[in-house]
Amino acid sequence: MVTYRPTPGVVTDALAELLERFAPLREGSLADYIPQLALADPDDFGIALVSMEGHCYQAGRADVPFTVQSVSKPFVYALALSRLGLEEVTRWVGTEPSGDVFNAISLEPRTGRPANAMINAGAIATTALVPGTTPEERFGHILDCLSRFAGRCLDVDEDVYASEARTGDRNRALAFLLSSAGTLPGDPSEAVDTYFRQCSVRVTAADLAVMTATLANSGVNPVTGETVVSEEVAVQVLAVMASCGMYDASGDWLLRVGLPAKSGVSGGLVAAGPARFGIAVFSPPLDVHGNSVRGVAALRDLSERFGLHLMRRPVQLAPTVAPTVVPGTGPADEEVRLAARGFLDFTAAERLLHGLAHGGPESGGRVVLDLTDATGVDPFAARLLRAALARLEGSGRRTSVVGGEALARDAGPGSAGFSG
Repeated sequence: MVTYRPTPGVVTDALAELLERFAPLREGSLADYIPQLALADPDDFGIALVSMEGHCYQAGRADVPFTVQSVSKPFVYALALSRLGLEEVTRWVGTEPSGDVFNAISLEPRTGRPANAMINAGAIATTALVPGTTPEERFGHILDCLSRFAGRCLDVDEDVYASEARTGDRNRALAFLLSSAGTLPGDPSEAVDTYFRQCSVRVTAADLAVMTATLANSGVNPVTGETVVSEEVAVQVLAVMASCGMYDASGDWLLRVGLPAKSGVSGGLVAAGPARFGIAVFSPPLDVHGNSVRGVAALRDLSERFGLHLMRRPVQLAPTVAPTVVPGTGPADEEVRLAARGFLDFTAAERLLHGLAHGGPESGGRVVLDLTDATGVDPFAARLLRAALARLEGSGRRTSVVGGEALARDAGPGSAGFSG
């Protein structure tokens, strides 16, 4: 575990500007159905952002502790996926938006499953799926997981836990409904009690920014360097967050903000820019959907001003492919050299494929793929390029690769249909 320190500079100034702009918002109300949460200061407002390099930026009350509540859901979902796999978890919990409020008492008509892991019913089932021979062991795994995502040891606010346990009959009803439908492994009372304790883990906005940055960084904590979950699991969690993380406002959020996100009734709100950043806001007053009023407003403004929506066209970088034709005495002696620069993803690989297929004569001659200045090749691009080189060899052309160690590595899962 390490201690992370906020970094001053332009990013911090931008976060401070958001605070100044949206602090005057007085809309929303505290989550008083959990009495301890009704004691929160409605003026608390903090923002934190963590980059993929582990740089931490924050403004306002980003170090004020509060309970994680429903923001725990994606991280415990990640734990269940890591231990059991997607197929087993989806046998118990669906992946579709519910269109209902977060604590709705409803299950899928045909399967009896809760709609997804981001609503209370699905989260209770997900918590019950975490392996453990006793409730204490199960919660130990959950607390350890949340701590690894945060990069430091977290603890439980016992007062909030007691308050939730005293007033949590609706969640108990959900647990017993799941049990009666056969979609809750184990004892419903134990499952819901572990869920109450999970929601009562104490964090700060700075912690949540690190936790979300870990998901955005393919499961690697950018502050500690620890691989907390696999890239595959991180992608699966972000996908469910994108479609279901903001309850019955998830569609509007994805349309207007365009980032995987999750909110909690204590006022926490996180959003992930995959391969870019994790950001967290803490502001307790909630809208009718149970989402932080200031958090939604601030992240919507941030996304619009800086073009963070996932569906936006990526920035066009300098040309990745630079073809050169070296004439020979005949077609058999002609050489086509394609030099690639930067990181090769699908877009860059497609440009190279076009150059490989259409450069030089249709048969004979030599094709040289120069990857000396390539900073990296993603697995799918590597499979495409290997297949293209094999096709050229099959058509009678000679090929060679300079600096192509990445193409020699194992293509990994999902390589069916590509060889070379």
